[in-house]
Amino acid sequence: MNIKIETSRLTLRPWGEEDVEQLTLGLNDLELSKWLAFVPHPYSTSDAKNWIARCQASSNAGERPVAYEFAVDLKPARTLIGGVSLNKIDWKAGTAGGGIWIAGHYQSHGYGGEAFEAKIRFAFCKLGLTKLVNGYFDGNENSWMMQQKLGYRRTGEVSSRCMADGRQTVEHVTTLLRIDWKGSDP
Repeated sequence: MNIKIETSRLTLRPWGEEDVEQLTLGLNDLELSKWLAFVPHPYSTSDAKNWIARCQASSNAGERPVAYEFAVDLKPARTLIGGVSLNKIDWKAGTAGGGIWIAGHYQSHGYGGEAFEAKIRFAFCKLGLTKLVNGYFDGNENSWMMQQKLGYRRTGEVSSRCMADGRQTVEHVTTLLRIDWKGSDP
């Protein structure tokens, strides 16, 4: 599936082989990867190629894939600045998970919230999902503030391990119901 999502400043699009270099540069930053559960450090070109191949395979998995993985481009130059996921889709239950990352020097400009909100709108309005489950590692208050602005609520805590630095940490589980979403139509 070749789905693109446009916002005022961003394009969310499928990952491609042309993204290997920028993906590697973006995720090979321990200050970023320490907040992501499944990103190793150092992050290699091989890791990037494998990730892109997995994304391409999952997007071609049929009419109702279990994941949508998007590269996040800054308009108008189509500069890759991050990635956003809608994954672990359970079509029967109407639920999904996912996450986001924005490269270090593009943070604090609202791009993460804009991309995450676009993912939420896609999940609820286009796919008809009813509940999103996300989370954030203990100490990542920026992620929690972004999720809170979008209507997420903390619903639990689980023990988790960060692949990048190997530490055990607490992951705060957050959920957003379509009926509670601030962007939902009345």
